[in-house]
Parts: sequence; structure tokens; C-alpha cells
Amino acid sequence: MKKTLLIVDDDLSILKLLNFILSKDYDIVVKNNGIDAFGWLEDGNMPELIISDLQMPYFDGQSFVKNVKISGFYRDIPVILLSAAHDLNEQVSKMPFKVDASIHKPFKPSELKTAINQLLQVYESPNI
Repeated sequence: MKKTLLIVDDDLSILKLLNFILSKDYDIVVKNNGIDAFGWLEDGNMPELIISDLQMPYFDGQSFVKNVKISGFYRDIPVILLSAAHDLNEQVSKMPFKVDASIHKPFKPSELKTAINQLLQVYESPNI
């Protein structure tokens, strides 16, 4: 059974690219903003991993991830921030919550797949 990834990005071309790259190995759910993504979670859905853009309108990636990480239900879902922000590492280091990985756009598909595989293995470990 495939693991489910929730991908949140306001850029349709990125959503299509990620779906194309990852759909062979994972069930992909795409949302184009944090409001829709959080609503999907609140409907009782539980992905194994979330990939979120940082810069989105309405409910940006930082607000979305903050709400995921402070939630009692979703805080253990690993999160990868995927962003074109030039100061991504600095922004992540200042966040008052843990982000499991961050990757700059444009990205190498192999780099993203490696990060996903590593996080899924860590979070599946019985020692967590």
C-alpha cells in the first residue's frame, strides 16, 4: 500500500511536477493553499508526510506548518518546506517549531526523493 503525501503549493506547475515525480511511489494529495490543506487534514485525513511551499497567499506555508506542528493530532507528521525564498535556511532557523527538512526551488527530484525516503524511515522507526 502506498504512503500518502500531502503537497501544498500555489504554483500549479510545481504541483503537476511533484505529482508526476512522486505518484509512481506515493498516493499524492495536492492543495493549492494552506487553508484547503488544513481543511483536508481536519476532515480526518492523515498523510505520512507533508511537502509545503513557504510563500503562498492567504494562509502561507509558515502559518500552515505552525498549525500542523502545534496540533496534537498532526505534529508528528514530517514536513518538508520547498521554497524559492533566497533566505530559506535563515527563515527555517527562526521558526519556533521544528521543520524536518527544507529544499530550495529549483530542486533536483533525486534530492527531494532522498529527503522523503529518509524522513519516512525515521518516522517509521520504533524508537521514535
